[in-house]
Amino acid sequence: MTEFLNRRAFLARSAVLGCSLAASPLLTPVSFAAAPWDNRLVVIILRGAMDGLDVVRPYGDRDFAGHRPGALRGLGDGPDGAQDLDGFFALHPALSPLLPLWARGQVGFVHAVSTPYRDKRSHFDGQDLLEAGTVDMAAGAGRDGWLNRMLQHVPGVEAETAYAIGHDEMLLMKGRAQVADWSPDVGLRLSPQAVRLAEMVMHDDPLFRDAFAEAMLLSGTDAQGGMAAEPMQMQDMMPAATDMSAMTPMTGGDMQGGGMDAATTAGHTPAEIARAKGNQPHHKIAAFAGKKLRGDTRIASFSLNGWDTHQGQDRSMDQALGRLSDTILTLRDSMGGPAWGKTTIVAMTEFGRTARWNGSGGTDHGTAGAMLLAGGALKGGRVLGDWPGLAEADLYARRDLMPTRDVRAHAAWLMRGLFGLDQALLERAIFPGLDMGGNPGLLL
Repeated sequence: MTEFLNRRAFLARSAVLGCSLAASPLLTPVSFAAAPWDNRLVVIILRGAMDGLDVVRPYGDRDFAGHRPGALRGLGDGPDGAQDLDGFFALHPALSPLLPLWARGQVGFVHAVSTPYRDKRSHFDGQDLLEAGTVDMAAGAGRDGWLNRMLQHVPGVEAETAYAIGHDEMLLMKGRAQVADWSPDVGLRLSPQAVRLAEMVMHDDPLFRDAFAEAMLLSGTDAQGGMAAEPMQMQDMMPAATDMSAMTPMTGGDMQGGGMDAATTAGHTPAEIARAKGNQPHHKIAAFAGKKLRGDTRIASFSLNGWDTHQGQDRSMDQALGRLSDTILTLRDSMGGPAWGKTTIVAMTEFGRTARWNGSGGTDHGTAGAMLLAGGALKGGRVLGDWPGLAEADLYARRDLMPTRDVRAHAAWLMRGLFGLDQALLERAIFPGLDMGGNPGLLL
């Protein structure tokens, strides 16, 4: 009998893989919803605990260089150096493709934020709490996600056409409100005769008929049964060789499809490189999401993996941030100018990482981190947040960046500005136990 495993069950059966499995699920579903407003919201969960201190480097803090020796080598000096943002923070060089958006106010960051989760530093618990949007997971909390709860309080929400094949729902979108899921590995290989037979069999059952039509559409199958595009196969999701002891790729890419470094692209033309990048999972996800958002879809959510950087952080962060940059730019290009101008993207992670490097050139699980914001509706070009300092006495438990604001507050202010939701509703029902605090002015 076929056994379908959720993330927790799979981890329990695969303890040898360690905590990196939480940061690198093999596949990721994408959830969509249509709603009766014109603004768009995209939520990207960065699984594995992104190191905000590496992404947006506080070089103006006198203690930063002591915690991260060499992190500011080449500051602002060419493509290999961190790029100054505002005289205090510098951007990781792998995000330099986003600098034009930063200059136009369409990218921004919030630093020193976290969920209410503290001390245990479990990927799964941290991700569950992030997606549930609650103070804790006790007393049945977390049975639905905060994006779904938001949709439950908006009349006229409809599910978009989408499918999740063999994968769990994201908790973020799980709940009573209608949403639909799609996975990038969906593929139906049917002859025209088989398609016609299926249509005849399902003709008098609207539920099966519509579901079949949606499945063909999302798998790239045209109305005549031909393949409009090749479906993604499992080998496309895996690196050519993998060190299973640490789930760290040995050759180009990682579990999400991989970044393309100089060694990978050497000897190839720009057209070949662009074509290869376009076949990677994160590009397919972003392109599909952008197309849906250009139409009736108003909410999209998905995950990007590969942020658990216990060792060799320089290389893995380059790849992960390269994917994030590609994803944002692909979303923009796929949805087009009018839709992009009404879109806000928020990228969130379960917790930050330690202030200091560890002995293997990486960082361990921490507390506060950073969130990335993007989109044409954003009032960006800023690094927001109450900076707590990096002196040892200022660190949380003398090891982590101190949280100064709840990451949920910024998500709540975005939804209030984009969708006009009442603040009391946001604090009571969508993010129970949240004090939103002052309006950070995230939107134009």
